[in-house]
Amino acid sequence: MTTLESLCSTFSLVFFSFTSLFSLFSLLIFIIRLRPWCNCHVCRSFLTSSWLGSFDNLCDWYTHLLRKSPTGTIQVHVLGNIITANPENVEHIIKTNFHNYPKGKLFTTILGDLLGRGIFNVDGDAWRFQRKMASLELGSVSVRSYAHEIVSTEIQSRLIPLFASVAGSEGENGVFDLQDLFRRFSFDNICKFSFGLDPECLQLSLPISDFAVAFDLASKLSAERAMTSSPIVWKIKRFFNLGSERQLKEAVNMVDNLAKTMIEQRREMGTFLTQKDLLSRFMANIDDDQYLRDIVVSFLLAGRDTISSGLTSLFYLLAKHPEVKREIREELDHVMGPTREGLATASFDQMRELHYLHAVLYETMRLYPPVQFDSKFCQEDDVLPDGTFVRRGTRVTYHQYAMGRMESIWGSDCLDFKPDRWMKKGVFSPESPYKYPIFQGGERVCLGKELALMEMKCVAVALVRRFDIQVLDPERRPQFVPGLTATVRGGLPIRIKEREG
Repeated sequence: MTTLESLCSTFSLVFFSFTSLFSLFSLLIFIIRLRPWCNCHVCRSFLTSSWLGSFDNLCDWYTHLLRKSPTGTIQVHVLGNIITANPENVEHIIKTNFHNYPKGKLFTTILGDLLGRGIFNVDGDAWRFQRKMASLELGSVSVRSYAHEIVSTEIQSRLIPLFASVAGSEGENGVFDLQDLFRRFSFDNICKFSFGLDPECLQLSLPISDFAVAFDLASKLSAERAMTSSPIVWKIKRFFNLGSERQLKEAVNMVDNLAKTMIEQRREMGTFLTQKDLLSRFMANIDDDQYLRDIVVSFLLAGRDTISSGLTSLFYLLAKHPEVKREIREELDHVMGPTREGLATASFDQMRELHYLHAVLYETMRLYPPVQFDSKFCQEDDVLPDGTFVRRGTRVTYHQYAMGRMESIWGSDCLDFKPDRWMKKGVFSPESPYKYPIFQGGERVCLGKELALMEMKCVAVALVRRFDIQVLDPERRPQFVPGLTATVRGGLPIRIKEREG
């Protein structure tokens, strides 16, 4: 090792020791300052040892605090954050006073290396331009048909054969992580839909895709930036190209190189004029290659982890509630016919008739939303409908996970998995998007909502009709890894069996 390498190694050791001590010091300061400054008296339970064993997830703790608050809102002044589970406040933030609550510079800085100027990481004119363009594309019949074709092909050629090949396997060889399988499935789909690229993650051999690994790592490390004790920590690491920031840079470079290569090839060959994926469609209207990269990578992030998270939660809940699975099968037999031969997925017309399955998906995401909370930053002083004063520059978070568990919103059975709460006379009946902001609402309502529901329905139809998926420990509540989406720590171990009867 050279002298320079030795110095760098020594500096790195000192730096990481310093940051560890800094993080610990910041936590101690937070605890000390939290006692007098949090306006919600139950926040002080954070300081008791009993709190540590009371909640499986941080989101459960926030749910506890919000349920104790008379207004469904808490303020943590030391963090400069207001957190709410009040539907009237949510409507005010994302609809009534929408322009006063942008994502803000802090959010765009944290995700800037990965998402750049993509639609989910910008405000103002840049956001409006991308949203208008994406709305025209995602709302077209041709794009929805193309997406359905991709999903159906992936199910028929990979998902079903994979499940069939391992069904009935015994021992350790018969145990699979369902979360991993769904992440592979959704990554194949979103890459084909966005880039026209097939990473082949769901092949029978379950190969490792370098692109998928790089994308996962970039997403994970970007999310971890938001959890550091202070932005200065990750900014210093990025400046010196150390640790996680060095890993993030390398991962983002791999994503950039792939996107750049695909864009250059299509421009040279003119193939974007005939292909159906989002990148090709956007290339017809945008000449800036970096901008194209940012837009498409944003769709990769949104369309991969949210789908796999929703599907993982769905089959976890079905394992705990076999009566719901029976009702889904009865509906499928009624709509598609009792035979399970032939096509594995439902047509567009058939999916519109699957009201109960639609309700099951909504109920799943009420309890386990793929994105557990969303934050905005207040531009000018404001007052929320519940009377909470919001100072300029304050981070305001509406907490979807907590909202799904509020008795004031859903009644005394709010913790129960009851798809029938969404049904009226046999027909799915939606609730207000501000009571149920899983797909946001107002001007930022999710453009991919219908595509996401279509993909989850197709998977549910294919798997529930043919297989019995047995969760190894259905009584163990999911513990979530901190991140941009709800990812279950340790995955969801399952066994797969062919359906009997």
